[in-house]
Amino acid sequence: MSAPKDETGKDRVAEFTAFRQRMNERILSEDNQVVRRFFALDTQTYKPGALDVKTKELLGLVASMVLRCDDCISYHVAQCKEAGVTREEFFETFSVGLVVGGSIVIPHLRRAVDFLDQLESDEGATPAADCASHA
Repeated sequence: MSAPKDETGKDRVAEFTAFRQRMNERILSEDNQVVRRFFALDTQTYKPGALDVKTKELLGLVASMVLRCDDCISYHVAQCKEAGVTREEFFETFSVGLVVGGSIVIPHLRRAVDFLDQLESDEGATPAADCASHA
């Protein structure tokens, strides 16, 4: 079975994952402690604590929707999927982001649902486990 394609014929999940991984490696290859520490802090933030990973990823998804960052939205959709978020939970989360962010979030909601649809069509293609695409 071939990977799902977007309207341009590209595999958005694979393209997003490959670019993110390549650029994270490139950025972290630089000798800059501030960047490295920020990436590490970001990674630590999403580890289980008083809140479980699923809850933290859902919070990250809402924040990303309100901030209108498509890369972050895609990342958190993938991480939420990996954490076991159901489609019903996704749509309740999307509704929170939409109510908090307003109608300007609608285009990002469309892309989030499209990314989720593609993930569900190709379960094996989930982005790597650090969140530093936010930087």
